[in-house]
Amino acid sequence: MIYCVEDERNIRELIVYTLESSGFTAKGLESGKELNAAIAEQLPDLILLDIMLPGEDGLEILSRLKASEVTKEIPVIMVTAKGAEYDKVMGLDCGADDYITKPFGMMEFIARVRAVLRRAGKEEKENDVLETGDLQIQVKQHQVLAKGEKVTLTLKEFELLKFLMENKGIVLTRDRLLGHVWGYDFDGETRTVDVHVRTLRQKLGECGELIETVRGVGYRIGG
Repeated sequence: MIYCVEDERNIRELIVYTLESSGFTAKGLESGKELNAAIAEQLPDLILLDIMLPGEDGLEILSRLKASEVTKEIPVIMVTAKGAEYDKVMGLDCGADDYITKPFGMMEFIARVRAVLRRAGKEEKENDVLETGDLQIQVKQHQVLAKGEKVTLTLKEFELLKFLMENKGIVLTRDRLLGHVWGYDFDGETRTVDVHVRTLRQKLGECGELIETVRGVGYRIGG
């Protein structure tokens, strides 16, 4: 889970969309107050933090996070329009793991996120084994087990199932599934998703029933 604390809605939504399209789970938050509430429910693996925020600013939030025994080990990337050397030094001195200045390219942004997670030892630990009911994905081995039996899937079927299981309980739209599995430039129809889901269900046997159709929206697994 990655929390993005950014008060500008358009930027916040773009960052969250980019992260989720790259396989991460992300949540957008407007302020330090919303971040506190989110942390109380779930500790994130990474926090993206703007400096210019309403109320408590990003540097104050960062100092508070690093002073707490509960949150001090959570890596933080400062994401802000303030590019002055003084602000960068302040952020890094307060304990930030990296500092990205707006505007930035999304490919570089994702690379920096992955780098910080690797250094924090989090990315390698995540998503090694995904389980829902009698269905299991062994990610590193690229293996799927349904009721203990190996299931052979194509690359796209595997990526589709993996993305559904990484977002267990969340309804994913056909467009979002298309964007993540087939890529932004895929010139296809949402019907492509339906065809692959149907094949997936057949190959998974009884476990195929775990993939639910949410009418007019998309699909969910493990709801």
